[in-house]
Amino acid sequence: MVEELTPEEVNERVQQGDVRVIDTRPPEQYEQGHIPGAINVPLGDLPARVPDIEWDDTDVVCACPVGQSSKQAAMLIQSYEGVEDGVLVASMSGGYEEWDFDLETGAAADA
Repeated sequence: MVEELTPEEVNERVQQGDVRVIDTRPPEQYEQGHIPGAINVPLGDLPARVPDIEWDDTDVVCACPVGQSSKQAAMLIQSYEGVEDGVLVASMSGGYEEWDFDLETGAAADA
């Protein structure tokens, strides 16, 4: 079971700088607006990219359009042995449809 955080909880954690957001949308959607600091890893690319991401003890929240594919992404990341025990890997409930906070625009940041 994947834990879910509300957009409000995610926004608060982003403001505090204590969460890593993985945006699973296609690059075109990401560039139109994304959660500040989010890393764009499209869902289809995630299995190949998970080993290349430098995981540390920072909690992870996956975000997608409506909060469904982000659950799959979170399960995949949770199962990766490079993610430390005790790190929260969650999905943002409602996805970007429910996000009412500021967005960044522009090209994807590297993981």
